[in-house]
Amino acid sequence: MTDFELSVYNAVREIPEGYVATYGDIARRLGNRGLSRAVGNALHKNPYEGIVPCHRVVNSEGRLAPLFVFGGLDRQKELLEAEGVEVINYKVDLEIFR
Repeated sequence: MTDFELSVYNAVREIPEGYVATYGDIARRLGNRGLSRAVGNALHKNPYEGIVPCHRVVNSEGRLAPLFVFGGLDRQKELLEAEGVEVINYKVDLEIFR
């Protein structure tokens, strides 16, 4: 695991239950918005299921990840809804839940 991946996992752990962040939000928090894709790649390799809540990270339009690493799109939707995040057509309203 790289230092960058570890910093991504630590940043994602700070997203409160019931809220989401975008890949760009995490990249900005780490100091470089241009690293959004690298954030996604790190989350796709997340070895900490249940500890690093990567289900709380969505794309810049609020869309869920079709290749969500821990069970796919429907599982990500299920996890978010269990936390009170409304998901409509596999999309989260960022104005409300970000």
